[in-house]
Amino acid sequence: MSMPGPEYVGADQAMRLSAFSVQDHYPTRGRTVAELYRELIGQAELADELGYDSFFVAEHHFHEYGVIPNPAVMIAALAAHTKRIRLGSAVAILPFHHPLTVAENYAMADLLSGGRLVLGVGSGYLKHEFAGYAIDGAEKRERFDEALAVLKRALAGERLDFKGKFTAFDSVALNVLPVQRPTPPIYVAVLKREGAYFVGRQGHDIMCVPYASVDRFEEVGAMAAEFRKGRAEAGLAPETGDGLFAFHTHVAESDAACRREAAEAFDLYVETRLYAKRQTFDDILKSGLGLFGSVDTVVEKLVRLREMGVNHVMALMNFGLMTDDRVRRSMRLMAEEVMPRVRRRLAAGKTVPFRRQTGQ
Repeated sequence: MSMPGPEYVGADQAMRLSAFSVQDHYPTRGRTVAELYRELIGQAELADELGYDSFFVAEHHFHEYGVIPNPAVMIAALAAHTKRIRLGSAVAILPFHHPLTVAENYAMADLLSGGRLVLGVGSGYLKHEFAGYAIDGAEKRERFDEALAVLKRALAGERLDFKGKFTAFDSVALNVLPVQRPTPPIYVAVLKREGAYFVGRQGHDIMCVPYASVDRFEEVGAMAAEFRKGRAEAGLAPETGDGLFAFHTHVAESDAACRREAAEAFDLYVETRLYAKRQTFDDILKSGLGLFGSVDTVVEKLVRLREMGVNHVMALMNFGLMTDDRVRRSMRLMAEEVMPRVRRRLAAGKTVPFRRQTGQ
């Protein structure tokens, strides 16, 4: 049985909320990989109970930057512990794998989840991962484009005769197909505005992490606008596309409480992330590219994001050894206090000017 597609909403209606984790690991600081996995499973269960749209996990290799090398395996585990929530990769790195293997893995994940898979894909960006797979990073765009073309056709059940630059095969078809037809929803990761335009023009949905793509909160809307522009130029209804925008998130009883609970964790996360922008907690408050603060503060920012054209936020709450109890408390505040107020504000058309946080 096919699951219904996402319900897209107009500018005056509710935005969607999902959860995300990079699964950053700190091997010298006590928490084991197995313990992190158990926390993630428990947090996915909670997100399911609270009505989050989707729960996403990242793919990373050969470093504690992230410790899920195959998101399809984790998605299968999460499927056994959840009932409704969609489960996704953010993202499956296509240049590292044979596209038929990727298709098989995620077809199984969709089956095991009862048609709840959201397939985020990307080309990768970490130098040590390309080195580990002995792949020239200069080839990543060509590899990605070829792999995505094969992946979509294979998931749709085609019998393929294919000869590309990196892969070739004759009369091959998957023996396991996904529940969702013709394919599960596919999102493409982008870093730049022109990427958002190009992906929109191709008819795909997008994923992006604004703090890695733009410098200020006010620039997020330009990414969303380029995505909609691409869709419009392709003859597609701009409002039907889904753009997932990921933000480091922590909601607390007050702005000061948020600083006490999240500043050290965020600084640890950025300090140990390879090749990331070296931003401190204070930097992210100044740029506005995080969802940090009290319920009031985060409500205001989400309303502003919706006005910019962002219709789907992916909250990154488990980062930098943030304790499980703090992650869960923040998840509850987002679902039970922040989002209902955001939806009421948007439905009523009542907004207030955005005020950038400069300190707490």
